[in-house]
Amino acid sequence: MREAEDRLTELEGRLISHRRLLAHLLTGMDPAVRAGHLRWISEREIVHDGQEDPGAVPTGTEALPLSIADEFREIAALVRLRSSDNG
Repeated sequence: MREAEDRLTELEGRLISHRRLLAHLLTGMDPAVRAGHLRWISEREIVHDGQEDPGAVPTGTEALPLSIADEFREIAALVRLRSSDNG
């Protein structure tokens, strides 16, 4: 079981590094270009799956699109925070 926990920790670390790299790259872009990318991201921050119960706990393949949307939100929030610090 410890091996699985170590692997999850490794994957989480890799995900965080990718998120930070993407945020850094987006933050360094021309503001107009960055705004276009943030609009694109905002279109993907919400899963349009027709789910009736917003409190339902996702299982199996339902969790993947929600995780992707969550990651887009994380990236956008980090870019907005870094952009406001630089602006």
